[in-house]
Amino acid sequence: MREKHMFGGIAFLHRGNMAVSVSGDDLMVRVGPDNTDAALARPGTRLFDMTGRPMRGWILVAGPTLTEDDVLGTWIDEGRAFAESLPPKQ
Repeated sequence: MREKHMFGGIAFLHRGNMAVSVSGDDLMVRVGPDNTDAALARPGTRLFDMTGRPMRGWILVAGPTLTEDDVLGTWIDEGRAFAESLPPKQ
């Protein structure tokens, strides 16, 4: 994992692909289009929408739902798993 400033916060990339990002109190998680609906069914989530165009595959998890280490760890693991499924970037 590598740290990079993106989206107005700090992003964590696996082999060049973003897995998660911290922006304000929220965690942005890259879950992929096929996992979006399942992720949105969980507490404190909403679709990532930076420009007025929601992006399937990217969700925001509200900071107050991430107070337990295991909950935060699960989201980080999910973002990393999706990033691992992508070809490496240079």
